Amino acid sequence: MPSDSYHPRIAVVGSGAIGSYYGARLAAIGHDVHFLMRSDLKTVCRDGLIVHSVAAPDLHLYPVQACGSTREIGPVDLVIIAVKTTANAALERLIPPLLHEKTALVTLQNGLGNERFLAERFGAERIMGALCFICLNRIAPGEISHLGSGAISVGEYQGPPQARTLDLVAALNEAGVNAQAVENLITERWRKEVWNVPFNGLAIAAGGLTTDLLLASKPLEDLIRGLMAEIVAIAAAYGHPIPADFVNSQLERTRPMGDYHPSSLLDYQAGLPVEIEAIWGEPLREAQKAGVPAGRLEMLYRMIQHLTVKPKLQP
Repeated sequence: MPSDSYHPRIAVVGSGAIGSYYGARLAAIGHDVHFLMRSDLKTVCRDGLIVHSVAAPDLHLYPVQACGSTREIGPVDLVIIAVKTTANAALERLIPPLLHEKTALVTLQNGLGNERFLAERFGAERIMGALCFICLNRIAPGEISHLGSGAISVGEYQGPPQARTLDLVAALNEAGVNAQAVENLITERWRKEVWNVPFNGLAIAAGGLTTDLLLASKPLEDLIRGLMAEIVAIAAAYGHPIPADFVNSQLERTRPMGDYHPSSLLDYQAGLPVEIEAIWGEPLREAQKAGVPAGRLEMLYRMIQHLTVKPKLQP
């Protein structure tokens, strides 16, 4: 059961693989979690949320507090935002019904600039961010496959961890998730970009390759290393140093994943919008502002733009 001192009312906005997984883990230990759902709503209300895991106990959450609108959920203490960044515009409509004076927002989204987007619209003092280091796939409505890991790093948009940061981290750990608080959230964002930029990008640009196939090719591994080095250099220019051995550690962390499909590849193969601007566009613009060479990043960004634009049919 959750600790006596921390009983937030929680809303999960974006109940795909990521949102459903962390929300279900918190709900399973007694937290008051409400899920905003659309396409999965009827199935989840009937059958619950199911998590198959190779790294933690399987979970069948039933009943589930699933709703079709944020107005139906109403004001909460914590909003977990797990929609794709391509749907950020919808947050301007979805978030306000969930707010009271002290509601905190924590974004689990990929890429850079998401905390700034939320701060500009809902107030910087509300904003937290989290980085999810986990292999998850949604395999059916209301059904999640947890393929490995589960660590999550939580930080404040402004400044070091607060009591609310530590409370959330404690709740996640109690729920069986390896969670930690971080001193500088934006530094951690850059560190995650070191992995996201090459693996999500080349999985698409190289023709639908999983992580094992990307690393099985010496030319592609060299390109991965080069892209990682560019992200490290851009981050350093903004005061976010990343250790020299971090690139090697990311490669060695990836090899055991096997034939893992990065999330952007799954979106691309499903014909869904790809998070181009948050993952590749934002670091490229930061590189250009700082005068940091990023030729590989720019080429990858342009390729993904090209590949994800649907050609218009001629009449």
